Parts: sequence; C-alpha cells; structure tokens
Amino acid sequence: MPIKKYILPIIVFAQFCCTSLWFAGNAIIFDLIENFNLSLSSLSHLTSAVQFGFIIGTFLFAILAISDRFSASKVFFISAMIASGINLLTVLEVNSFQSLFAIRFGTGFFLAGIYPVGMKIASDFFKSGLGKSLGFLVGALVIGTAFPHALKVFGDLISWKSLVYITSIVAFLGGLVLVLFIPEGPYKVKSQKFDITLFYSIFKIKNFRSAAFGYFGHMWELYTFWAFVPFILSAYLEFHNTIHFNISLWSFIVIGIGALGCVLSGYLSQIFTVKKVALTSLSLSCLCCLVFPMLFVINSKTVFLGFLIFWGIVVIADSPLFSTLVAQNAPNHAKGTALTIVNSIGFGITILSIQIINNIQDSIEVRYLFLLLAVGPFLGVLQFAFNKLKV
Repeated sequence: MPIKKYILPIIVFAQFCCTSLWFAGNAIIFDLIENFNLSLSSLSHLTSAVQFGFIIGTFLFAILAISDRFSASKVFFISAMIASGINLLTVLEVNSFQSLFAIRFGTGFFLAGIYPVGMKIASDFFKSGLGKSLGFLVGALVIGTAFPHALKVFGDLISWKSLVYITSIVAFLGGLVLVLFIPEGPYKVKSQKFDITLFYSIFKIKNFRSAAFGYFGHMWELYTFWAFVPFILSAYLEFHNTIHFNISLWSFIVIGIGALGCVLSGYLSQIFTVKKVALTSLSLSCLCCLVFPMLFVINSKTVFLGFLIFWGIVVIADSPLFSTLVAQNAPNHAKGTALTIVNSIGFGITILSIQIINNIQDSIEVRYLFLLLAVGPFLGVLQFAFNKLKV
C-alpha cells in the first residue's frame, strides 16, 4: 500500500509544534527568576522537572502499553491538549518555585504521549527508510526545543507571558492537525492486552539491548548540553569581555542546527549503515566534549560559535538512528512500548547528568565542566562498536 506524501510532513509538523513546550521554561528562566523570586539554580531544577515528568510518564505509558493498545494519533492529541493546558498555568501570578516545578513536571509527563508516540506513528507508516523518516521527526523535536529561544530573541516585542501563550497554542494546533489527518499506519500490529513482562523481556534481545545502551550514552550528553547552552555562551562572554553576541539568538542556532544533523544522518544511513553513521556521530560528540576546554579559551567569536554549531549538529544526529535500531529490533507488537521504555530510561539519565553538572559548576572552571559529558558517549561507543549488529 503506497504511503500518501503528506503523512510524514504532518507528523513532523505536529512533533515540532508539540515539543516547543519542552524548553519553554528554559527560554524564559530569567523572567521567571525575576517575577517569582527564584534562585539561579532554578534553571537545572526546572529542566530536571520536565525530564522527571517525562520519565514517570513514559514509564506508565510503557508498562500500560498505551500507544500499542490504543490509537496512537488519539493518544498524541490528548497528550498535546493536556500538556498545552498545563503549560498555560505558568503565567499565573500566584506561582512559586514549587508550583512552577509541578507545572514543568506535568508538561513533561504528557510529553511522554508526544515524542515517543510520534516516533511510533512514523514506524507504523515507514518500514524501509525508517532512519530517514525518524531523522525528519527528531529534527522537528530539535527545532521545537529551540523554538522558545527564537521567540525570546524578540524579547522587546514578545513578553515572557506571550511566549507561554504562543507555545501552548502551537502545541494544541499540532496535536489537532495530527489526529485529524493521520490514520492508523499499515504496519501497526495492535497489542490486545496489557503485558508487564514486556518492560524487561525486550532487553533479552541482544541487538535491542545494544541499540538501547548506545542511546543511553547519547542521552547522558544531549539534554545537559542543550540545557546549558545559554550558560556556556554567557560564560564565554564573561571570559572574553571584548566579545559580544546575542545569547538567545545563538542558543536557538546552536540547538536548532541539530535538525540539520538529524536529517543529514537519516540520508547518510541509506548510503552507509545506520550503525556506522550513529557510531560516527556519537564519537564526534564525545570528541567535542574533550576539546571544549581548548576552544573555550580561544579569543575568537567565529571559531567558538562555529565549534558550538558543529557540536550542536553531531550531539543529536545519532538520536533518530538509535531510535531506528530500537524500533527495528523490537517485537512488532511492542514497538511503541519499546521506544517508550528506552525514552524513559534515557531521560532518567539526563536528570542525573544535569544535576551533577549543576552541583559542581561552582567548584570547577567552566572550561573543564563539560568534560564529564564525554563519559556517556565514550561508554556508548565502546559497547556499541563491538556489537555485531548489521543495520
């Protein structure tokens, strides 16, 4: 059965719209600090709140096999509707750190019905060339994640409350478009019953386990890098006080350029193997962590920003490929559950990474701080490189 050409663009558009909620709090963190009398450490705590909510959400979605038992498009829409509504609560004047933490947690919880479910929907439509399809889909996640930073560039024209309204409306629109135009995919195999054993039995599959561990190493680095991009740029300006650039604009560029990496890696996976392209990307992002101290002290805006752009590309380029390997090596009736489980564990790792960097940032020079991020990709490369997976 031929797949209609509009299917993938609509899934990509919906993913972009809904994942704009992810870093909505990060883009306005200084406004939140000022308006609600928060501490500077709120950046890491509120980022971790989203991740923690996502973990709990994906855990429950996985053990209940929600996206395999029910219409994935409807799950996506309901999750988008609730997440956008929770995000709107950010503008309430009675908010405190505790309520903002709960709001970001709730947003993250229902993002569990968006990001992995979107990948599951794509895998139900595209069996061959799945790496390319997920490349576009994860690219949409990247642009969606960076989108609030782009809005923040126009801070004089768009207030922080307007940014919250815009991201919520956009997310609701994305969910609505998807549920109206995307039916069940031809490759969907519906799971008829709840099976809690899936949560651990799929890790008995060697190729699945290898793909999952590679993804975990990648996640140790990814979201901590994204969360601290504004911090990295600000620290560089303080270290080189003769250099000037717009932090919000370059935060958007450094994060958003990863979409290009996702699309490019998807196409390259059709020329080379998915495994080779994923392994190359993971190795390059590990290298970026290691050379960061040397690049940080170079008094050249062009060199430093160029380096961050390259890092922004390779840090995410392997993500759709690991998701492809996870989907391809999971049982057909449990693809959605498998993707959700791996996402849940992966985002649990991001909380640990973010909090460790946050807790040691006052004790270690900024230029050496992100060497710790190399640990995840390095371990991922070690175990993934020696697996005999042929994809």
